[in-house]
Amino acid sequence: MKLYLSQRAPNPRRVQMFIAEKGMTGIEPVLVDINAQEHRSAAFRERNPLARIPVLELDDGRMLSETRAICTYLEGLQPEPNLMGETSEERAFIEMADRRVEWYLMLPLANAIRHQHPGLAVLEQPQFADYGASQQAKSLETAAWLDRLLQDQPWVAGERFTIADITAFCTLEFARLLKLKPADAGWHALQAWRDLVAQRPSAAS
Repeated sequence: MKLYLSQRAPNPRRVQMFIAEKGMTGIEPVLVDINAQEHRSAAFRERNPLARIPVLELDDGRMLSETRAICTYLEGLQPEPNLMGETSEERAFIEMADRRVEWYLMLPLANAIRHQHPGLAVLEQPQFADYGASQQAKSLETAAWLDRLLQDQPWVAGERFTIADITAFCTLEFARLLKLKPADAGWHALQAWRDLVAQRPSAAS
């Protein structure tokens, strides 16, 4: 299999970290230069007509895109260590946590970066700084909620490390482009959790 990804983008990193947590091998990384618009080329659109990454090319030639779908496929190939839930009930609650982070922290933060960071201008034209600032404010509301959550439980979805922690960690690392750090806002539980995840070997993937 081949995994099409780009440097620094949070969604490809989520898949890479998921693969590393699984200890999976044999998936070839293929770097796509999004700053050079390679993801919008005709050749790449044959892999994903929506020009988004990551994309997992299966051994039979089919293309699977969308981070969560790719991780679901990989979890099916190698169920252990389990990252998405072992029972239907656990899967539902882990998915809820993961979706909350994805939709209410990651998405607005990505919009904030794309519309405010000059280095992202090549990908987001036109940039709307006011929109970016408003999205940043929304993402910070969710970060504050996440800090409160982590004061009462060790991991984002509860008592063990899951895909929700991967999504949250990759989001916070992406936030460095705006020089946002949890400790600077007084979110010490969130900072301690981030530092703990950063010690995992998968965080270097």
